[in-house]
Amino acid sequence: MATTPQTNTDLAAMAQALLVCDDVVICGHVSPDGDCLGSQLALAAALRQAGKRVSCVLAKDDPVDRNLLFLPGIEDLVPAADFDGAVFAFVGVDVPTRERIGQAACGLLDRADVSFTLDHHAADEPMADFVYVDPDAASTTTLVWKLADLLGARRAGDVALCCYTGLVTDTGRFQYQNTNVDAFVCAKEMVEAGLDASVVSREVFQNRSLPSLRLEALAIERMRLQNDGQMVTSWLTLDDFAREGAIKADAEPLIDALRAISGVRVACLLREQEDCVRGSIRAKDDTDVAAVARRLGGGGHKAAAGFTLQMPLEDAMALVEKALAEAVSGE
Repeated sequence: MATTPQTNTDLAAMAQALLVCDDVVICGHVSPDGDCLGSQLALAAALRQAGKRVSCVLAKDDPVDRNLLFLPGIEDLVPAADFDGAVFAFVGVDVPTRERIGQAACGLLDRADVSFTLDHHAADEPMADFVYVDPDAASTTTLVWKLADLLGARRAGDVALCCYTGLVTDTGRFQYQNTNVDAFVCAKEMVEAGLDASVVSREVFQNRSLPSLRLEALAIERMRLQNDGQMVTSWLTLDDFAREGAIKADAEPLIDALRAISGVRVACLLREQEDCVRGSIRAKDDTDVAAVARRLGGGGHKAAAGFTLQMPLEDAMALVEKALAEAVSGE
């Protein structure tokens, strides 16, 4: 465990503070992934066991990845902009900054009596009263798993399922560099609580759409290997998505296909959107892609990061390839 300097509490104190809150709103980051949604829903299930009124909101009114629709409670998620209920406590999970909670910042965070952050992404400026951020945690759901125990919750069922989903997706099925001893300990505890890990594997990793596979074929066809094959980049356009009938979530697995190529140290996939270009970077050695992402206005973890560029796709590709080449060569 290595909490950030901004951390001002521990999990036991956070549990006690939450137990005196009756109306709790839980929010994650924009474009929520398995760790974000799993953290929200697992914490909500644990707090409801303690008799709390809990609502989970989406930072932005975007469709949820269909591979995560099996998570219990996901049908009750509402966009933050549409939520008009009570907000005594606001909890941000898997998200460290106001900018990443979208429409929930002014509408919900600012009118809460007390606020909490539970996360594993380091940030310079805290956004809540109670802050616990551990960058060494494999996923935010491992922190929720421990917090649920301190809340006195029975962790079988929904809590275990949602927490494991966040853990297995953020570690890439225990393949990424963030996989550590604690990740396996938490996974063991979840299985001991009755979790059927095969359910998560089937729903998340064996449930790809045909448009997703077609996008992968395009990304591989276009890939550009550079720096003696140590870095690979590729891209997808808006027309690609329209032609294949694909949605944003269909592109999520593609970066791993590029990353898996022998000899590649760093992979990047650019995805054209209406008014910007979104980029995902992955490393499979000690190259710090979060540092690259920060140079490009984004952020993330050392081995997995993302960014957004307000420029044409061609210009974005040139900028990104230059930044990646410098990172790979150690400049």
